[in-house]
Amino acid sequence: MKKGIHPENYRPVIFIDSASGARFLINSTIETDQKDTWEDGKEYPAVYVEVSSASHPFYTGVKTTIDTAGRVEKFKARMEAAKKAQAKKS
Repeated sequence: MKKGIHPENYRPVIFIDSASGARFLINSTIETDQKDTWEDGKEYPAVYVEVSSASHPFYTGVKTTIDTAGRVEKFKARMEAAKKAQAKKS
């Protein structure tokens, strides 16, 4: 392998799914200041994610709406406003 082209901060990182609580220990170069303890008793950098394979409907087969930022309500409000505008034109 060529020297000097690979990232130096490639290390194990704990990814924690905020929605389901699932935890994954994966090698990554992501920057984080948080730390957490893994099942082996060692402390690793930790990153919290909103959606992972443990909570995404495609992988779980459960049709749920994950709304952490009010996106569904904003979409419904825009659709309602568009319907009213369309009715006003007619």
